Amino acid sequence: MTPHPDHSPEAWRRALTRFVTVIPHTRELGLEVLEVTAERTLMRLPWCDALLGDSQRGLVHGGVLTMLLDTACGSAVLRALPAPEVCPTLDLRIDHFRPAVAGRAILAEARVVRVTASVVFTEGMLWQEEGVPVARGIGNFMRLGARNTPPGLAEALFSEEAPHA
Repeated sequence: MTPHPDHSPEAWRRALTRFVTVIPHTRELGLEVLEVTAERTLMRLPWCDALLGDSQRGLVHGGVLTMLLDTACGSAVLRALPAPEVCPTLDLRIDHFRPAVAGRAILAEARVVRVTASVVFTEGMLWQEEGVPVARGIGNFMRLGARNTPPGLAEALFSEEAPHA
């Protein structure tokens, strides 16, 4: 695996859009990658009724918040490495501050805190209203390295072709 060239933030946004498009549940829920920089990855999950966990009170299911934090933090990991590699979630801890409510998109911001030879440490935040956090996540991702990463992963992420669903 050769290191990827220093792609622009827009190229990274397109690459991570490809990444979330090949994951069936994030594709079906319409997860959007808004911004990717060296400092952060910003995503938006638009509202749909499938996100409800408590329809009586209009609250989003906690599993949706977990999926969103895991995906945002895992996406930030790809940007932080010298070359994209497979990095499964080692553990994910979530602090729920308040419920996410029906009818509103959920925004996710993730950043990499530290990269070691074997683990990437991340943190993420979810909100529906600026300055009012819904949940915070701390995610650690295991680096599997070039030997366990499919050949062509970086090329596939940055390809101009439409992703295969």
